[in-house]
Order: sequence, then structure tokens, then C-alpha cells
Amino acid sequence: MKNLKSALIIGTIFVLITGTLSHFVYDWSGQNFIVGFFSPVNESTWEHMKLSFFPMLLFSVYLAAMLKGKYPCIISASACGILLATFLIPVLFYTYSGILGKTLMPLDIATFILSVLAAFFAIYRLTLSCKASSFSFALWTAVVITGICFLLFTYLPPQIGLFQDPATAP
Repeated sequence: MKNLKSALIIGTIFVLITGTLSHFVYDWSGQNFIVGFFSPVNESTWEHMKLSFFPMLLFSVYLAAMLKGKYPCIISASACGILLATFLIPVLFYTYSGILGKTLMPLDIATFILSVLAAFFAIYRLTLSCKASSFSFALWTAVVITGICFLLFTYLPPQIGLFQDPATAP
């Protein structure tokens, strides 16, 4: 696929579907230890950030392989998109829940969808403008560090709110 818009529309759909399905994969796998590294193991905000991170990372590998010749800036743009989607989830979640004083599932779902849409829009714009290309190493370093944190904090989470499962929080 050589068309950037088409690839990003497919990517958006791919991430929305795989991210949604990954919410359930850990339980479907019988709570497999390895699966837990890539799928949410509880209802904490941190674990829900995986819904976008790993599907976007996977799709970014595809984008790089298919489009880097025609769009060399897609590699740095994809890193930016991965980080944007991943960290926009807690920003939107804590903003709306702080304003309302409670959480609502439809808004949780909207948070995920908006994060993914914003990320793919950013990927599109940054691919064409190449504004992120000089930051490629730093962006991909941040992606790798975030991935390592997901692996580490899945089973050894820090004792702060971001990592707490609301069902087990005091």
C-alpha cells in the first residue's frame, strides 16, 4: 500500500479493533503471564494505556516497512503518534473524571477513540511536514522506555494512583 491516507485509515481501524479486543485477551488467555505484558491485566489507567501502545507499535512496524521509501518521515511520525495516543489516554481520562468527579464508561471509550484518532492525525501531519524527523532518536528512545515500563510495571507497579486497579483500591 503506497497511499498514506489509506494506510492511516486502515491503521486507525486496526488499532481501534485490536486495542478493544486486547482489553479482553488477558482473561481470554486464562490470565497468561506473558499475555499480561501486552494486554491490560486490571482496570488501572496505566494498563489501559496498553490498548493503544502495542497495537500502534505493531502497525508502525508495518507502516515503516511499507511506506518509508515514499515517506521517509513516517518513522519519526509513528513514534510521535504512539506516544501521543498512549499518554493522551490518562490526560483525557483524568481531565474528564476530575471535572465530573466520577468515571463513565462511554467517556472511557471515547477517551480511547479520541486518543487513537489524534495520534493518526498527528502521524499524517508529521509524515508530510517532517517536523519530527530531527527528533526521531529521542522519540523512539521514549517509545522503547515506555515499552520497558509496560513490561516492568505490569507485575511490579509503583504504588501510585495511575497504577491502581479501582476494583482493589482502598
